[in-house]
Amino acid sequence: MATRREQYSGKTEERPKLSREKLRKALKIFSYVVPYKWTFIAGMAFLALGSLMFLAIMKLPGEILNVISGESQYGLSLNNIFVLLLILLGIQSVFSYFRVQLFAVVSERSMALLRNDLYEKLITLGIPFFEERRVGEITSRMTNDVTQVQGVVSMTLAEFIRQIIIFIGGVVIIIVSMKKLAFVMLITVPLVMFLAMFFGRYIRKLMRERQDQLAQTNVIVEETMQSIQSVKAYTNEGFELRRYTKQLDLTVRTALRAAHMRGIFAAFIIFVMFGALFFIIYQAALLTQSGAMPKGGLLDFAVYTAIIGGAIASLGSFYTEIVSAIGATERILEILEQPSEVALTPDSGVAKTRFIGHIQYRDVRFSYPTRKDIEVLKGVSLEIEPGQRIALVGPSGAGKSTIVQLLLQFYTVDDGNILVDGKPVSQYDLRAYRQNIAIVPQEVMLFGGTIRDNILYGNPDASEEDIVDAARQANAWEFISAFPEGLDTIVGERGVKLSGGQRQRVAIARAILKDPAILLLDEATSSLDAESEKLVQEALDVLMKGRTSIIIAHRLSTIREADRIYVLDGGQIVEQGTHAELSLLDKGLYNSLARLQFEI
Repeated sequence: MATRREQYSGKTEERPKLSREKLRKALKIFSYVVPYKWTFIAGMAFLALGSLMFLAIMKLPGEILNVISGESQYGLSLNNIFVLLLILLGIQSVFSYFRVQLFAVVSERSMALLRNDLYEKLITLGIPFFEERRVGEITSRMTNDVTQVQGVVSMTLAEFIRQIIIFIGGVVIIIVSMKKLAFVMLITVPLVMFLAMFFGRYIRKLMRERQDQLAQTNVIVEETMQSIQSVKAYTNEGFELRRYTKQLDLTVRTALRAAHMRGIFAAFIIFVMFGALFFIIYQAALLTQSGAMPKGGLLDFAVYTAIIGGAIASLGSFYTEIVSAIGATERILEILEQPSEVALTPDSGVAKTRFIGHIQYRDVRFSYPTRKDIEVLKGVSLEIEPGQRIALVGPSGAGKSTIVQLLLQFYTVDDGNILVDGKPVSQYDLRAYRQNIAIVPQEVMLFGGTIRDNILYGNPDASEEDIVDAARQANAWEFISAFPEGLDTIVGERGVKLSGGQRQRVAIARAILKDPAILLLDEATSSLDAESEKLVQEALDVLMKGRTSIIIAHRLSTIREADRIYVLDGGQIVEQGTHAELSLLDKGLYNSLARLQFEI
């Protein structure tokens, strides 16, 4: 976790510098623009034409001065120039409209594709990926980074190219029409550009540090909001506020350092750039005074020099934004290049088959990817016959939940093998495999929609009749029908508008609708009151009929009817048998756990 936090902590020594390799990698993001390449090319064409039209319009003020002083080289009158100006402005307006419109189409549609692919990638990644990252960091990649890339595609890149065209066009015009002043300008402008790029690079580094620290503030907000009940229960509002304020202060300090550098940069622009501009204008004035250049030429030179100076200043700013977006692109690509555990093809190319439900664990050893130094399972072997109910009991940390998570293929075993219906689980198509398994956890997290939506999650194609039947079997229909909106009742964020027992029964209805061959119950009744537990247990008994069931239980009274009970301790099976058999072992772990619970 420390490495991951450092990646987002804003430490400047870890910042990627702009290089050919980094740029080449970042350009992969433009694969999302390819479907709209002709729209993009058309936008670029309007951009180039509009930029050239702008340079042509800027030639007219000088020509007006030439007409007034009687030095016009083209024989135009003031009326002619005014009419020409209106025509050029009209064309320029049309070009600008289509440029903005076309780039908006490209950016919105291409970034929609990127967001869709990024979300698809996230939901197809394995559990270890999410254990190594915080939710706030992932959300920041989905929002802040994609928004930054979109800003470059929609506006910054276009403006960057526009300023390059204006810069090059202005230089060419000065060299062609004002040869005597071109040398003075070409000595001054590159120096100013070099200094501007130096400032831009440093400011870019500070702004990226600010962005990463701002992402950390988002992480704190995400964590606090997700655990708001715990925050309230422990009266830790002040603690969370201090934590947020501390991180926000770091962000503000970085932002102020960046603002300090931007202030110095602004002062540099005013003094050095405009000083150079007026020096060049001074040289042009001397030429005009000597008659070597018409009066309109002096104005032309001043205008185009100002345009070139403005383009240089803008290029530094846009360059900073583009490089920052390259950093955002790298973080997005880091996610997109992660290997998915499943492919979201319509049916994964595999026919759906129903398992018989025969499960075998053969000398399974396992350590979590984030804790390789701790072996959680140490040679676990067990066999579950089709339709059998088995229970896993033992102290916390014994490995009960790990056995279930390995069966779901959330992780891969380090050694040994797990077989379902005689076939290693790794040889099944993962989507087809998991369609045969349903889980009812201890803490049910419902989606924020309606009760109907949450039950349908087990089988989106189920009919209304199937939904009601599943709710009845789960002992949920009575309380559902009592709501004014019935199945259309909104359950609230994570199901907070329902009680614990109600959430459990909705989860059971969802599992019934899925009709799994293998059922996993992870302490499904341990947090309920006696009345709710009775209703939920009755619903679970209905759900377990004819299915291979694995029950994790701390409350031993709920597993007395299990066909076989496996007692785990320290990652190993230390006892196995029925409730009656294990109760006869006076010094057994199961018996001591049972006595302790019944005494309590």
